[in-house]
Amino acid sequence: MASINPRILISSGSPFEAQIGYSRAVVDGGFVFVSGCTGYDYKTGQISDSVVEQTEQTMTNIQTALREAGAEMRDIVRVRYILPDRKDFPSTWPVLQKWLGDIRPAATMIQAGLMEEVMKIEIEVTAMMSRK
Repeated sequence: MASINPRILISSGSPFEAQIGYSRAVVDGGFVFVSGCTGYDYKTGQISDSVVEQTEQTMTNIQTALREAGAEMRDIVRVRYILPDRKDFPSTWPVLQKWLGDIRPAATMIQAGLMEEVMKIEIEVTAMMSRK
């Protein structure tokens, strides 16, 4: 009988994870599911007012979670962008192109309110393990 890999929970140290009861990422079934990341710098607890800077920090946060899971950005197969103001989305494209342009995952953009007014973008990704 084949061994079953254990489910792995990954935390960024964000206070929201403990308060709400979720993980930054979960490794299960050959995939890494990275929850909605925002532009907070988890080391300082700070967030920029700029949607572009928030997008850059969000992608850095996603990369950190993926690496802790044993994956890389190139393993991303699905991405979902959530913005309170869809008019901000085009200004994020150069950052997204830099991080995902060669990967070209399936993607969806949704306009919705986020947990805090200061948050201008939230991004979640799914990555497939062993895509080396």
